Amino acid sequence: MRKVNLCFIAVFLGVFLISCVSEKDYLIKIETRHGDMYAILFDETPKHKGNFIDLAKAGRFDSTEFHRVIQNFMIQGGDVFGKEKLPEEEWYTIPAEIRPGLIHSKGMIAAARQGNNVNPERRSSGSQFYIIQGKVYSKEELVTDMKLLSETFFKYIQLGSNVELKEKYSELYEAKEFDALNKMMLDEKRNLEQFFGVNLEKPITPQQVEAYTTVGGTPHLDDEYTVFGKVIQGLEVMEKIAEEKTGPRDKPINPVWMKVSVEQMPKSAISKQFGYEYMEK
Repeated sequence: MRKVNLCFIAVFLGVFLISCVSEKDYLIKIETRHGDMYAILFDETPKHKGNFIDLAKAGRFDSTEFHRVIQNFMIQGGDVFGKEKLPEEEWYTIPAEIRPGLIHSKGMIAAARQGNNVNPERRSSGSQFYIIQGKVYSKEELVTDMKLLSETFFKYIQLGSNVELKEKYSELYEAKEFDALNKMMLDEKRNLEQFFGVNLEKPITPQQVEAYTTVGGTPHLDDEYTVFGKVIQGLEVMEKIAEEKTGPRDKPINPVWMKVSVEQMPKSAISKQFGYEYMEK
């Protein structure tokens, strides 16, 4: 009986290991005049993953462009419906799949959407996506409610005793020195908390702190938009696109067209070729 059990376990382990090695995923390739980006899409967001793969397989992303580019923020593209001149009633949306742990760190792919005022369910565009560039933050910035800090600081500088601080604020704002402006407000944070009796901090996870203080990203988008993939090779291409000169509505003056293709590969091959580590289920 013991021998039978041991044989059964050995066979089970063998089948398990073979299935792990042979398990496949979809590798996404995005070709542009700046080079190629390779990405994977997350199983945790099946509706977004399936929709993107279907559009790519059908060639519908081809000849769309990265039509909105903001350096140190993101590059957005994939307007299939606009390219195909579909009537707006055919511009379908996808239910939000906002998952804990899928955050807006550099290189992540997320779905564009309409604002909360007309889209309180945070449903995603059926085609448009963006790739995060963002920036690196200090830990103090991340743990601070910057919106509340700004509002509290603005009230503080209206006091007659803070004329010099108000003048400095105005100078930095007019010069668009926003990093210096944020630093000035953060330097006053403890003073503001004591003066107004408020708490200017916000909850944030260790994962967010680690990501945004190292590779960077756009933390204010977390829990608002669906993150459904990640660029695993070719981030330098995204950086080049982000440097494009833009005109009205942040559209590159020299269009950046894309071609998107899909290849099914063993996960083990993707890991070996691109150094991507799949999370254990």
